[in-house]
Amino acid sequence: MDLIRHLGYFVAIADEGHFGRAATVLDMTQPPLSQGLRRLESQLGVELIHRTRQGAVLTAAGRQLLPRARLLVDDAQRLLAEAQRIARTRGTVHWGATTALPDRLLTACVTALRTEKNGGDAVSTTVAATVDLVSAVRSGLCDVAVIEHPALVEGVEARPVVKLPRWIVVPAEHRSAATERPVFPMLADLTYAAYPRAANPPASDTVRDLLRERGLDAPTVTVHDDRSVLAAVAAGTSFGLTTTPPSDLPGVAWLRMAPQAVALRCRVIHRAGAEEQANALDGVLYRERLR
Repeated sequence: MDLIRHLGYFVAIADEGHFGRAATVLDMTQPPLSQGLRRLESQLGVELIHRTRQGAVLTAAGRQLLPRARLLVDDAQRLLAEAQRIARTRGTVHWGATTALPDRLLTACVTALRTEKNGGDAVSTTVAATVDLVSAVRSGLCDVAVIEHPALVEGVEARPVVKLPRWIVVPAEHRSAATERPVFPMLADLTYAAYPRAANPPASDTVRDLLRERGLDAPTVTVHDDRSVLAAVAAGTSFGLTTTPPSDLPGVAWLRMAPQAVALRCRVIHRAGAEEQANALDGVLYRERLR
């Protein structure tokens, strides 16, 4: 049995308090997660989690063993990060970007990291969910990243928040697209095409709270990137938020509604020693804010 991997299952279930949410965080389905936990419990000879209708509850043994399990999982991640750092080609900058970052800014960040000012380093890019990027920077897998705000950023250095333009997109034939001053309640007949909450719970909850404050409590359909948002909108059943600027896309209309409230809030995070790379990305975001 892969002890570290199965301890990771235990830690995720304990943190989420729910098998389904833990499976989402681990990017797997629930049955193998449950089987993995049972295998771990059999190996250790103790029950770690009570399965209840309300969710997953730690047993007395689970409460005692969780701190040690968390230490082992964290140490394994640090070992992996250190080994990968040693194996890397010297001079490579490893950075990450939230999936919400528009393509133009993604390439601008790569260009900034490649400049002579930053040593002309090779650049390796990871596009991922904010929670994964924070974990990667904390463990040393990434030197620097652009993430969504708000987010939990303990264990990393964080720069100031920058607002980037974001638009509401709706089906081209929807009544809001032909209205001079559309309002949020007009979107009540559409589903909200949103990133998974597990990708960054604080930011996800902030957007949902904003929509409710504006009189809209729409059901959600899960998407994983801007292209999926636009595809769901073009299908005629959803609205969404996108950092993709208005363009002549078939089936999609852009609405400028509450631009300050729906703006994408981003910030740069980095590990100790990556201040120069963080400065480069900060400069890209700052210039975008001035556009």
